[in-house]
Amino acid sequence: MVSVQPPPEKPMSSVNNNHEDIVLDFLGMPPEIEAGNIFPIEWHEETPQLTDIYEKAKRDAWNPSHLPWNELDPGEWNEEERLGMMYWFGVLANFDASGPAVFAKAMVRSYELHEEDPVRRCLFSVVRDEQNHEEVCGRMIQTLREDGPIGFQPKTELEYLAVRNLKWLYYNGARYWNGYSKALYKYPLAILFSSFLMGEVASSTLFHHMFKHSAHPVFQQAFRNIGKDEARHQAICMRMLENHFKTINAEEKQLVTRQLRAGFVFLSMILFEPPDQFWIIPPDFADVHHKMEDIARGAGLGVATLEQKTENWRQAMLKMKAIVEKHGIAFPAMPEVGISGEEVTNFSEEDLIPVF
Repeated sequence: MVSVQPPPEKPMSSVNNNHEDIVLDFLGMPPEIEAGNIFPIEWHEETPQLTDIYEKAKRDAWNPSHLPWNELDPGEWNEEERLGMMYWFGVLANFDASGPAVFAKAMVRSYELHEEDPVRRCLFSVVRDEQNHEEVCGRMIQTLREDGPIGFQPKTELEYLAVRNLKWLYYNGARYWNGYSKALYKYPLAILFSSFLMGEVASSTLFHHMFKHSAHPVFQQAFRNIGKDEARHQAICMRMLENHFKTINAEEKQLVTRQLRAGFVFLSMILFEPPDQFWIIPPDFADVHHKMEDIARGAGLGVATLEQKTENWRQAMLKMKAIVEKHGIAFPAMPEVGISGEEVTNFSEEDLIPVF
């Protein structure tokens, strides 16, 4: 047997770590690693169903480059129609194009918390999917307007208002990012995943509608693929919540209720109408937004009418309501879509966690 010996002239070593002297004994075990580090790396599995979902993600992988982009000829539409569709994808990008960075942070956090290996793998699969969704947004926008969504100098009043709306939207997105970045280290995973689920239920609803109502085959195929991804993300969040809701306490239940209302407010920009809470937008923002959506809808992009949005959002929220109430969590009031519940008011960007 080989005998492991310390360095002959310096068997002990003193290092300074966080202003504390630590004496290292090279013959014994190293000091414990502080919490919040990704090391030591482990591969334990507690939820085999998540492993199954990760394997499904690998089988369902798709490549945005393989969509028939050559069939998407911008010459099929006039300049105003292209502007309207580009605007809609620009709005979508506030949510979908931020997805890779948002979920990448969540994946890193899962390493720091030493979540089971299938959780980390599933979050990695979501990051990959979200990168596909961002690519689709970018390709659509650049095909419809080479310098879109905000990189061109407006020449008409409508172009100016479209660019202005998108810039205000991205300004609010930046506020969301700042709050989300802090929330990852503020809330337990049960809170985070309830917020994630809110986004996945919302996005599944959106892309199912867009797939059914879009006229162009490239739009249809893109929305169909994205919708399948979002349904799988929803399954990941559901499984995680089933694990974490078993130990959630009364205070955390209140946080979930608050997060659900925050999620409704944030995601209503794309799913419904932006409520007064959180959003800082010009007084005529909604009027311009409606006009651009009307133009995009008329061009064959399957944008829902306000009546359809109301019903779609209502059904999505009723689904969320059934999920959380099963675990003894109060559902917030959503009077905008006719759902009663617990009143939640006065929250800031730091309360916004939902992702798309």
